[in-house]
Amino acid sequence: MSAETQAIFAEWRLPPGLTLGLLLVTALYVRGWIAIRKTRSAYFTDGRLFCFLAGMAVLWLSVASPLDGVADVLLSAHMVQHLMLMSVVPPLVLLGAPVVPLLRGLPAPIIQKIVGPLLATAWVRKTAHFFTQPATAWVVFNLTFLGWHFPRAYDLALEHEKLHAFEHLCFLATSILFWWVVLRPWPARRNSAGWMVLVYLLSADVVNTALSAFLAFCNHIVYPYYSSGPNPFHVDPLADQVLGAVIMWVPGSLIFLVPAMLLTVRMMEPQRGRARVAAGSLPS
Repeated sequence: MSAETQAIFAEWRLPPGLTLGLLLVTALYVRGWIAIRKTRSAYFTDGRLFCFLAGMAVLWLSVASPLDGVADVLLSAHMVQHLMLMSVVPPLVLLGAPVVPLLRGLPAPIIQKIVGPLLATAWVRKTAHFFTQPATAWVVFNLTFLGWHFPRAYDLALEHEKLHAFEHLCFLATSILFWWVVLRPWPARRNSAGWMVLVYLLSADVVNTALSAFLAFCNHIVYPYYSSGPNPFHVDPLADQVLGAVIMWVPGSLIFLVPAMLLTVRMMEPQRGRARVAAGSLPS
């Protein structure tokens, strides 16, 4: 390991504010999960607790570990970071059905005086309903994804730490909206869109594939920051860009395609059941 590479890890410091914030959210969830498990033990299983805790751990690894420093000098590491933020953390967190446990985890006075009245207001309900509609969530998610990958926006985020943090917040927030439509965690109503969810997932994969293919086959450096900035790993910037595109393309596509396949199988099962019943009722 070169001295420059060692410097990246040596300069890493545990971010106290971010770490404490994630620990606080985790503690609130666990407190609420314990409370609601008493009445809904069949739904709030150990698996849901594990998913939420895993989501918090992956979130910390993506933005608070030394990976964040490596992502500043390697596009491929940056793509791993974005993949974790957009495609790993949100599904894990939402599989934990976090809404009610987080609310139950808050102190009663905060619920009664602040959160409860706020959630009861019409504008909050209308805003939440608008942003969790499939069309809105899809557009917001993909525009955010593409917008931050424009060369100027991408390089500015790397050059300015606060803007970079805002970029990550945009990715995380819009990804939670996107995956909310697919997973619909309780107490949201179950998804009745049927086959349209497949279109929702597959069309998002088309956007991901298009950007990935461009980065892989354009044969020039798209983000000047990586060719003019520090290169402690001594990796060719164009080769690093191709590797980053492959990471975005293959694992990124699987994140969309695997749920689409599972959803297809689940939707076909009732049809197969009806077909077997119909076949069994035919006269011999």
